[in-house]
Formats: sequence, C-alpha cells, structure tokens
Amino acid sequence: MSGDVVVVTVTYSPGPHLDRFLASLGHATERRVTVIIADNGSTDGTPEEAAERYPNVRLMYMGANLGYGSAVNRAVAAYLADPELAAAGDPDFFVVANPDVVWGPRSIDDLLAAAPRWPDAGAFGPLIRDPDGSVYPSARHQPSLVRGGMHAVVGPFWKSNPWTAAYRQERLEPSERPVGWLSGSCLLLRRQAFDAVAGFDERYFMYMEDVDLGDRLASAGWLNVYVPSAEVLHDKGHSTGRDPARNLAAHHTSTYTFLADRHSGWRQAPLRWTIRAALAARVRLVVGSSRRRLAKGRTR
Repeated sequence: MSGDVVVVTVTYSPGPHLDRFLASLGHATERRVTVIIADNGSTDGTPEEAAERYPNVRLMYMGANLGYGSAVNRAVAAYLADPELAAAGDPDFFVVANPDVVWGPRSIDDLLAAAPRWPDAGAFGPLIRDPDGSVYPSARHQPSLVRGGMHAVVGPFWKSNPWTAAYRQERLEPSERPVGWLSGSCLLLRRQAFDAVAGFDERYFMYMEDVDLGDRLASAGWLNVYVPSAEVLHDKGHSTGRDPARNLAAHHTSTYTFLADRHSGWRQAPLRWTIRAALAARVRLVVGSSRRRLAKGRTR
C-alpha cells in the first residue's frame, strides 16, 4: 500500500460537521490525505469554505441531490479519471465516509493495517460510537427474510425482540471478524472489489445502499471485515434529523427494494406483496407518530 489516502465524502449543507470531519483527519492517519467532497447541492456554503481553508480538499459538484451511493460512484470515477489524483492516491484502497464523522486516533491507519490480514476482504469498517459514547452496532448480519423482516416490522415497537438482537449482533463483544455488512458511514474499500461489483447500486437514494453493497461483495467472493481497533464517532446530524418522517419513508422504500431483489421469482410474488404491505403499514404508524411528536413540539 502506498500513496495518499483518498477520502470521499458526500455533502448536502453539512454545517459545522464538515469542519470537524476535516480537522480530525490529521489524527486518523500519518499518511497524506486527499479529500474529495461530492456535493449534492449544498446551500450553506460550507463545502466552498472547506475547499478554501483546506488545501487537500477537492470539491466536486454533482449538479443535483443524487443520493449517497450515486455521488460516491461519480466522485470515485472522477478521481480515477484525474491523472494527478489517480497517480498520487493509493492504487488499492480509498475511504468513504459521512461528513458528520469525527475521526479517532489512527483510525484510518488501523483499517489499512487490517488489509494484509484479510487479503480477501473488499470492505473494512471501524467501531462506531454514538455521541454519548455508546457503541453503535455497525457490523451486522445480512437481513434474511425472517430476521431482517421482523426487525423492520416490529423493531420500533419491541426493542428487545430476538430478531433485532440477532441481526444487529449487538450482544457480541467487538472483535475483528467477517460480518454480513458494514455501516456506510465509514468504510475502507478495496478498489478491485468496488470495481468488481460496479460500486454502489444507484437505485438506493438513501439507506440500505451499504447493506446492498455488503451483500454484493459477499456474492462476488469478498469479505466485509469489522475492525474495532479503529474507532470513529458518528454524530448523525448531517441529514437524518431534518425530516424524520421523510427519512423513515425512504428507509422503507429501500428496504423493500433490497428484499424484493433477493426474492424476485414469480412464485415469490405473494411474499413481495406481503413485505410491501407490512412495510407500508409500518410507515404509516411510524411516520404518523413522528409527525405528531414534531407538531406537539412546535406548539409548546
């Protein structure tokens, strides 16, 4: 492994998160870092400010809000097409991360150090902490029909259900190991593997694109490896808090796309109808509850 570490991040009016992201990168690696900001239509001026303040930042305008996976794909393609960037960057790996990540000491170096131990791994993910210091269950099983479906349908109402616990692997002690998929909020990706599966599936505007990527990497013979010696903090404030109802609806749309893809035969049509109906009912319940809470908060 040689060359600069190339870090791709996707912005959509990220506010102060982006500066914390960039300022903390110096703690994450001893190697030089080139940051590519794939901007999906920010209006707050922070990507432009970052490009002026940090000489290692390249700002690329997507021209519209393309969603996370599409913006990453285009930024990676543009980086590889740029002779200067392609020559300076690591030929084997690059990092994809949300702009509301704060990097822990040696977090990128620890991910890179794991790569020789797992030559068949296409993706590596760190231990992710929530702002309160708790560990976010970012290394999970693939959502099988029963496990994933029950988690999606009953998870918001029955927090301790066994399907969610199994899916999230939240009762396991953190250890370096292969998993079903890794959170897309921070990934070290092997370029050969990413190219082999044609990157992120651009049908996913937001949510489930990382689940889908992990599944397709595994189907192509690559591993997804959890590396808890690397730690980052994920503030989750970049987009999820702006319109919870819209985001919940988008999550369910992506969940249906993922499950329907994997149960696409004509004999499984009744199963797909059942999944769609169950998710639609959950959307109505959860979104309705979210909007009532927001309305109640505005009237106080």
